[in-house]
Amino acid sequence: MKNFKQLNLILGWFSFFVAAVVYALTIEPTASWWDCGEYIATAFKLQVGHPPGAPLFQMAGRFFSLFAFGNNEKVAMMVNLMSGLVSAFTILFLFWTITHMARKLIVKKEEMTAGQMYAVLGSGLVGALAYTFTDSFWFSAVEGEVYAMSSFFTAVVFWAILKWEEQAEQKHSIRWIVLIAYLVGLSIGVHLLNLLAIPAIAFVYYYKKYKPNTRGTIITAAISIFLLAFIMYIIIPWVVDLAAKFELLFVNKFHLPFNSGIIFYFVLIIAALIFGIGYTRRKGKLIANTAILALTFILIGYSSFLMLVIRANANTPINENNPDDAISLLSYLNREQYGSWPIFHGQYYNSPLDPRNPHEDGSPVYIRDVEKGRYVITDERKQSISIYDPKFTTIFPRMYSSQENHIKAYKSWAKIKGVPVQGYNSNGELETIMKPTFGENLYFLFRYQLGHMYFRYFMWNFAGRQNDVEGHGGINNGNWLSGITFLDEYRLGKQTDLPQSMQSPANNKYYLLPFILGVIGMLFHFKRNYKDGVIVALLFFMTGIAIVIYLNQTPFQPRERDYAYAGSFYAFAIWIGLGVMSLFELLSRKASPVLSAAVVTLSCVVLVPGIMAASNWDDHDRSNKYAARDFAANYLNSCEPNAILITNGDNDTFPLWYAQEVEGIRTDVRVVNYMLASGDWYVHQLARKIYDSEPLKFMLTPKQYDKGINEFIPYVSKGGIADRVELKDLIAFIADETTRSKVTLQSGENINYFPTKRIKFTVDSAKAVSSGIVPAYMADKVVPVIEWDIQTNYLIKNDIMLLDFLANNNWERPLYFASPSSVNKVLGVEKYCHQTGVVYKFIPVLAEDYVPGLGGVDTEASFDILMNKCKWGNLNQPGVYVDRESYRNSMMHKQNFMRLAQVLVKKGKNTEAIAVADRCQAEFPNDKITFDYYMLPLGEVYYQAGAIEKGNNFLKTIGNIYIEDLNYYSSVSPEFSSYYQDDRMQAYAVMSRIWEWGERYGQKPMLDELKSKMIIPEDLKDVFQ
Repeated sequence: MKNFKQLNLILGWFSFFVAAVVYALTIEPTASWWDCGEYIATAFKLQVGHPPGAPLFQMAGRFFSLFAFGNNEKVAMMVNLMSGLVSAFTILFLFWTITHMARKLIVKKEEMTAGQMYAVLGSGLVGALAYTFTDSFWFSAVEGEVYAMSSFFTAVVFWAILKWEEQAEQKHSIRWIVLIAYLVGLSIGVHLLNLLAIPAIAFVYYYKKYKPNTRGTIITAAISIFLLAFIMYIIIPWVVDLAAKFELLFVNKFHLPFNSGIIFYFVLIIAALIFGIGYTRRKGKLIANTAILALTFILIGYSSFLMLVIRANANTPINENNPDDAISLLSYLNREQYGSWPIFHGQYYNSPLDPRNPHEDGSPVYIRDVEKGRYVITDERKQSISIYDPKFTTIFPRMYSSQENHIKAYKSWAKIKGVPVQGYNSNGELETIMKPTFGENLYFLFRYQLGHMYFRYFMWNFAGRQNDVEGHGGINNGNWLSGITFLDEYRLGKQTDLPQSMQSPANNKYYLLPFILGVIGMLFHFKRNYKDGVIVALLFFMTGIAIVIYLNQTPFQPRERDYAYAGSFYAFAIWIGLGVMSLFELLSRKASPVLSAAVVTLSCVVLVPGIMAASNWDDHDRSNKYAARDFAANYLNSCEPNAILITNGDNDTFPLWYAQEVEGIRTDVRVVNYMLASGDWYVHQLARKIYDSEPLKFMLTPKQYDKGINEFIPYVSKGGIADRVELKDLIAFIADETTRSKVTLQSGENINYFPTKRIKFTVDSAKAVSSGIVPAYMADKVVPVIEWDIQTNYLIKNDIMLLDFLANNNWERPLYFASPSSVNKVLGVEKYCHQTGVVYKFIPVLAEDYVPGLGGVDTEASFDILMNKCKWGNLNQPGVYVDRESYRNSMMHKQNFMRLAQVLVKKGKNTEAIAVADRCQAEFPNDKITFDYYMLPLGEVYYQAGAIEKGNNFLKTIGNIYIEDLNYYSSVSPEFSSYYQDDRMQAYAVMSRIWEWGERYGQKPMLDELKSKMIIPEDLKDVFQ
């Protein structure tokens, strides 16, 4: 036994070492896409990130950032390394968890045979290493996100309850329960996913302390769900909710100073806990004493959120939602800005409102009014909650979103026919509505939510993966793949001899070996130790399927969500390890136990984690990739000094925050995320100086941007306005607090409105030129006035902010857009936006080469920026993996190069056009980012510029890509060919364009070479002659 303990310790740390080295070798050296830039930036300076916050992660990230030793370019690497190390610790605890459970399967007495000991250790090694190389866990382990640390807490908490189980009869075993409570409290400061281990923990306790029976099992299940709900819905929100109520009572009712209620409340809590611990100890009430101790340590762990309040009061540059008091912290923790969704009861996507009671009041919005010395209501939220007709609601609603694209997807995934039900529409008219059936509701659950959004991810990790393109149900992207030909081709069609456009480093095949070994382990586990099997199954269910049910996800998620289910995959890895025990038992009947253990362990190491590591390495190795950081710097460096840059989504905002906050790149540029500007806190931040960026000028006062004020301004035409209204006059009307600018809603509330959609913006040409906003070479083209129509019937806070800024900027600061089309409904100035590097500058000059959605091109500025100032993340370097998000962003920037080259040719600047086209191919080569339809015009650019041979080579490259595609489409079996109909049509459209240009510029030999490789249908032979 002593020998086992030593080897168990050594091999556990060996597993840690292997994982740590793997992750250290493959971490991204800078910020990654999505939330990573935000998390690293907020960790580095202890700022406030998006709700509901991750303060413990941020404090740990801050600690690791110190090891950059002042080199801010290494900060991201240190935070990423933190993820790698906590992931390696996850593997360590997984190893010890597996060996603990494996030993219980075969050891009835204290001592093990040598063969049994090696088999137990081998099972731990195989399971731990298999999980090390799983797709989802490895992905999170090499970037600065919360999911690696969240997995660590799940692993250590589950291991801790097994340690309690081992020592349950010892005197001080209760310390493990208190430790678990503390870890649970800490984990809240990372992510709530760890809480889902609580039911499994409860059953470990039950099976150890009681003899299992049906009644006890039901009671334990109920208690475990109660504990989970108690922490999620009582402790987390109520601790803050009660603090807010005490604060309102003391300040508004007792007229005491701000924070007096909070101070009293926390003193009361601390006193109550101290009294409870002392009292229960004196009275010998062990269970009550343990419960209060556990609650105390949960609250101590949870107290990490005080960091957010402290830093919010410091008004840090990133201060999302500004949770600077208990009232705003409650809104922050409840994620109010993201809205809510039904889980156990609610509406269908086409449910009408209840005709008798369509709305009910929400909770009023309070904000701190320093001048009045009290909290004031800024929004009563009258009639703000929709109540749906009971005839159109259901238990367990899965299809609730009324967004048009979601409805279309619901009907496709669930094959909805519905049943006719009479109901009243929004106009109060009785009509027949096709209500989905409950069966169709469940069909969507099983086919999309469980099948597509869970089982597909599960099989990615234990069978294989088709590619890294986000899948929406088609056969050619995002599916799981096994590498077993007949199985894959039955589901997805032909998967051999794929054309270049369908090949991917993320095409990983494990031949179902991890899945099979895990299933063997699961069956063996239930057969040998049913109770432990139930515990692991609970962990598997709660961290997988239960999340699916809770999230109730809609179609068209912005990204793949496999990372959310890492805990479920962790549980399955336990069974992978136990599968080794099953094979050992089988083989040891025919051979010596020691030899059997060695053969099974070695075989499984090679065939499971070995294959997974070899297959996954190329698409999980992020070393030497700087795409997110470089692309962010390109955005910032495309702007002139003291500029305003309007962005929209996560990936054109968070990397920019990282670049500015951590590496100090272009801190004079004010990045304005248009979506976030719908929050009062964000507009208030725009109105103050941050680093080298001056405040934005607004006409509306800060109070007019407060929460609950001007959240929604409708268009109301009252007649009498024939001409266009000056933008500044419109903003002045909105800012007017008199009754003339108010309209009364059905709820009785008086709010502002706007009386016209026809806007004009008079240009101060002298100021625009003298400030440098208009380049000297455009000075003679400045228009006197810019006109547009607002394309929406209401304005929300971010719309008002943008119009307010434009009206009051007075041509002092240059304004840029990451995408001008994103604000087109409110600010229709696309024709005055000019591509300047990778952004679009608003200039009062009509774009000569206007393209809808993109504007024109400032060739002089764009040429200098794209050719001399931009870096592209080493994506063209051998061995650097181009992940899908880098690929997508690269496609946009290839368009920047292409449009610049096109306009240069039109202006007769052929040498520069050729140089731009060449650089585009060099930075985004075909072997990394496949040339496609959108790149096609570069071929004509070469021809027009006189570079005939380069044009031929380019068009032959694209032509060969699409010929490969067409030949592949022709080779798939008939039942799958219809899936490629649109792709086939696009391919022939590309070839037709190549033919058109080849004939126009006299390049028949090039066309003949392509024609020799094509399979041309009879109806198209006239086109390709």
